[in-house]
Amino acid sequence: MFRLVPRKEPNRAMLYATPFLAVALTIVAGFLLFGALGKDPLHALFLIFLKPLTDFNSLAEMLVKATPLVLIATGLAIGFRAGVWNIGAEGQFTIGAITGGSVALAAYPDGGPLLLPLMAVAGALGGMAWAAIPAFLRTRFNASEILVSLMLVYVATLLLSFLVHGALRDPEGFNFPESRLFQEDAHVPALIPDTRAHIGFLVALFAVAAAYVYLERLILGFQVKVLGQAPRAARFAGYSEKRIVWTCFMISGALAGVAGLFEAAGPVGQLVPSLPVGYGFTAIIVAFLGRLHPVGILFAGLLMALTYIGGETAQIEMSLPSATTSVFQGMLLFFLLATDVLVNFRVARTAKPLATPSGAAPKLKPAE
Repeated sequence: MFRLVPRKEPNRAMLYATPFLAVALTIVAGFLLFGALGKDPLHALFLIFLKPLTDFNSLAEMLVKATPLVLIATGLAIGFRAGVWNIGAEGQFTIGAITGGSVALAAYPDGGPLLLPLMAVAGALGGMAWAAIPAFLRTRFNASEILVSLMLVYVATLLLSFLVHGALRDPEGFNFPESRLFQEDAHVPALIPDTRAHIGFLVALFAVAAAYVYLERLILGFQVKVLGQAPRAARFAGYSEKRIVWTCFMISGALAGVAGLFEAAGPVGQLVPSLPVGYGFTAIIVAFLGRLHPVGILFAGLLMALTYIGGETAQIEMSLPSATTSVFQGMLLFFLLATDVLVNFRVARTAKPLATPSGAAPKLKPAE
């Protein structure tokens, strides 16, 4: 028999090894899952994890998928390190798309070089405004930011649907619930010609670098980590918990809002009800898979983007269910959480009980 024994301190080797272990276990579980579905497991795993890496267009699409994941996860990781659980990045993503897209629609059909920067600023401000709601309720009334931010996701989604059915609907769109197609100056410039990859990925790289400097080189980042690891020590040192909570929400809201604007002004090109596709929730997996470290988040975002592209390829070529990608992402999160136990615990063999003769009662030590 085996049991878990608490470690005296977290094992740093296991801290960085468990994401790779979780990926390996996900692949094994996927192998068994495809076998149970009657599909060729090796071919399915090849399509999901290897084939996209051999095609130029698939690599470009990986950058498209990775851009919002890395942007959102980078902002969330800063809050998670401080114990600020912003689960509503999907709503901030949606509001950022609405506010940034509204700038383009208000200027239609005019453009100019300042249009896209104004849209990006509006998207960031929209995401920050939506994130300010749970920040205010937590700091003022000690409300759970988990519940508040999560519920606001559905409010944002319904608001987007309301607007594209009404005030933002294309007057020449035959009553379809969608906005006008954005003018040319409102589109995010392409990063790779003749592909959908856009310069938003460069912004994501800049966000990763800025987050690294913030967390590792600035006193503000040190305060964030202290509040998350030792809240009482942070209060004793005089760190303002309210200020840190607001800062984390504003950073994560701004990055999520910019990600929403890039999605609307990039691959989609307009506002549609189906714009939010779950990037805000998937980014939570990316943040933890990357160990809440900006560089780790970059690689985790690329890996998660790979599952998106590979999952779609497998669905088409092998007639797999549309939920294939979601199942893989769910298994990855499950195994990551399961293996995280090994960071603070170790597996030990339990001692075997002493054998006693058959039918004989064990001898008891007499009371002194």
